Amino acid sequence: MKSILTNIRKSIFRRKIILIIPIIACVLFLFLFFYDSSEKKGKIDKVGLFVAGTVSDQAWGTQGYKGLLNIHTKLGLDVFYKESIDSYTVAERAVKEFQGKGVNLIFGHGGDFVQYFNILANKYPSIHFVSLNGRELATQKNTSNIRMENYPMGFFGGMVAGYMTRTNTVGVIGAYEWQEEASGFEAGAHYINKDVRVLEEFVNDWDDREKAMGLLDNEISQNVDIVYPIGDGFHVDIIERMKENGLYAIGYISDQSTIGKYTVLTSTIQDIPKLYGQVAQAFDEGKLKSGNQLCGIRDNTIFLGEFSPNVDKEFVEILQKELNRYKKTGKLPNEN
Repeated sequence: MKSILTNIRKSIFRRKIILIIPIIACVLFLFLFFYDSSEKKGKIDKVGLFVAGTVSDQAWGTQGYKGLLNIHTKLGLDVFYKESIDSYTVAERAVKEFQGKGVNLIFGHGGDFVQYFNILANKYPSIHFVSLNGRELATQKNTSNIRMENYPMGFFGGMVAGYMTRTNTVGVIGAYEWQEEASGFEAGAHYINKDVRVLEEFVNDWDDREKAMGLLDNEISQNVDIVYPIGDGFHVDIIERMKENGLYAIGYISDQSTIGKYTVLTSTIQDIPKLYGQVAQAFDEGKLKSGNQLCGIRDNTIFLGEFSPNVDKEFVEILQKELNRYKKTGKLPNEN
């Protein structure tokens, strides 16, 4: 009798084991599935950056490189960059190289890249192309074009120059006439000082230092005491020359107060590292939109840098109020 009961117990135990094993296997599978899902990265693999000039210009190119490093630090990704990408042919060759490295997000750090990317997007559908400050529109589903609102940036820089000038003559040394920050600077200077004269000279090149310095000498000869240099390759040289002459400057793209805290009245800063980090994060999460978008003072990707001790604190407070108003309303001080 005991033998029969023992056999029955063993039979029941075996049946339970047979039933439990699939359940355990199912639970283990579900655990591994959800564990893997939670550990998976988003869409991003590796990131590339193209610059038309160099990443060591201490302005535009350097900001792009800092943006790339921010992505590397923030997301822990492999990143690559290419300098002197100044034509479609060179860009296409670089894209092919990056694709071979497993890059699926490429930043084109400058206005011309949107044209290249609109063509290359169809040839490389697995890569998303992001251009910055393209004057044309991004037209493909795997292209995005982000434009910085440069006119307001220049406007507030112009207000500082218009207020601080003692000769009532300030100047712009720009790369190209189409730069919105140049016209914004002029409008801001005239808003705060009706009597100010704004001289504008354009190099027609981002990096021609020799020509830029010649234009600067011409402006200084006309009694300019504050200059806004808006070109990647020559702005540092111009600020240094203004410092040597006991004159003033408005810094460009990055905070140039380190060149001379008394010389640089303030800087119109574009926080490219922050912007590129946000774009990469959005792409990784599948939230990066195709097409065109604006960013600037209202989302804190553009702001004014450290003020020189020479700038009146009372004026800085007034300026900050106007900046806050612009963030809330989108209206510049000369707009009702």
